[in-house]
Amino acid sequence: MDKEKLIAEAKKASTAAYAPYSGFQVGAAILTERGKIYTGCNVENISYGATICAERTAAVKAVSEGEKRFVAVAVYADTEDFLYPCGICGQFLTEFAAPDMKIYACNNKGGFEENTLKDVMPHAFKKF
Repeated sequence: MDKEKLIAEAKKASTAAYAPYSGFQVGAAILTERGKIYTGCNVENISYGATICAERTAAVKAVSEGEKRFVAVAVYADTEDFLYPCGICGQFLTEFAAPDMKIYACNNKGGFEENTLKDVMPHAFKKF
């Protein structure tokens, strides 16, 4: 698996974000067990609860194409901090996570931190 490609796809996806309220554009790229990459961006809504994060956008695209097992996700935003999935996204990804699904939390300096979903969501509502 080419993690640099996955990270580049997440960064590219962030440019399509619809973020008029926060100004925080996020992109995600999910790698499936079959080797396909699906991307997504955050899409905000004036009714904040209707906002969807980049990770869930990518995941829903993958599932809608018949993919039900994810092996890695890269998350990017134009920030110096490493960006991890929020709790809702972590729980959502847990539903489709392969054992030891990789999380690549990226920043705008070209860096990333690598963890597993189990590390990021140790008490998710599902047994890994």
